[in-house]
Amino acid sequence: MSMITGIPGSELSEADLLRELKHLHQTRHDTFLHGSPEALREHTARTFELEQEYVRRHPDRDVDPRRTREGARGESQNA
Repeated sequence: MSMITGIPGSELSEADLLRELKHLHQTRHDTFLHGSPEALREHTARTFELEQEYVRRHPDRDVDPRRTREGARGESQNA
């Protein structure tokens, strides 16, 4: 059972949300490779929570067309 710790994403200021997301993204690889199953589960849950909060706040965020399925399929193999 997941027990997400920390301030709920909806209660974080914009600056705090961005700082927390940056930290989670920086620590993902080490958590994946070396964290316990519980640590990985909590890291995944917290990352998902904060990413969902960011998307909720920024529904019209700038999306790079190359980061979509359609755009990626249109890219040459040498790009």
